[in-house]
Amino acid sequence: MKALFIGGTGTISMAIVRRLAQNPLWEVWLLNRGNRKSEVPENVHEIICDISDEEDAIKKLEGVEFDVVSEFIGFTVDQVERDYRLFKGKTKQYMYISSASAYNKPAASYVITEGTTLSNPHWEYSRNKIACEEFLMKKYREEGFPVTIIRPSHTYDERNIPLGVHGKKGFYQVIKRMMEGKPVIIQGDGTSLWHVTFNKDFAVGYTGLMGNPKAIGEAFQITGDECLTWNQIYQTIADALGVELKPYHVSAYYLSAVGDKYGYDFEGSLLGDKSVSVVFDNSKLKRAVPGMGTTIRFDQGVRIALNYIKEHPECQVEDPEFDEWCDRVIAALEDSKSKV
Repeated sequence: MKALFIGGTGTISMAIVRRLAQNPLWEVWLLNRGNRKSEVPENVHEIICDISDEEDAIKKLEGVEFDVVSEFIGFTVDQVERDYRLFKGKTKQYMYISSASAYNKPAASYVITEGTTLSNPHWEYSRNKIACEEFLMKKYREEGFPVTIIRPSHTYDERNIPLGVHGKKGFYQVIKRMMEGKPVIIQGDGTSLWHVTFNKDFAVGYTGLMGNPKAIGEAFQITGDECLTWNQIYQTIADALGVELKPYHVSAYYLSAVGDKYGYDFEGSLLGDKSVSVVFDNSKLKRAVPGMGTTIRFDQGVRIALNYIKEHPECQVEDPEFDEWCDRVIAALEDSKSKV
């Protein structure tokens, strides 16, 4: 079996590539710009190419066919239209990474299945993913293009810590605030439910769908079974750090309003995603991939990540602008209390 990963070195895709590279039944290829070459397993083949340069991609893919093509960096319809042109008739399965944020917010039921309505008025990213799904499924219905849609939720690895509210430079400034004994902002009252999935667990579900005839023309959400409140998520992080958690709860609507002028898209990431309770029903995935399950609990995954981050200074990216913004938001809300 021969698989091509478009991208292949991100949070989700790297775990899949590493898992598949250990399977002698698969020959693994990556098509990307080669920016993380040192982290790719030795037995993985690489095609160095910017896929947005379609003419170059056509040349480098000439005469090559794959059992599975996996797309991880397609965010807009024009990008999946390009993939359709490149791989029509050249693959037995095209797997597209969409997003669980594409589900209607809030949904009619907090229990999310693959049949939950797709609609997100708060986040353009999610609407683009929906449009990509619609294009691909139209090609499946009309032409038999062998698509499988994958909808991840919040997947993390050893280089990332899942958070609800952070700045443009990622998670680390929030971790730093915890270690310094400063309050950290949690959206809402922190009681909404959320799934977090370590990438190695995600890879089990994904690879189980590769080459799987039950997956053609279908959509699958892939998440772990562990469902936590945001208060529990932040408390677990603080416990792993060995510090006291000082939560400061702020309405997601307020965060959206005051974050916008600083370039923080909390309307999309919070109102369109993380501030809404979701519980994913993974029964469809487990019927297709019986081995899928959570093997790395969040308390374990956080410790894996924190240990890695402590040993890799390049992951410790500080964000003074976000730190100052947090202080201003908290000060403004505390001041408003005294004036009521």
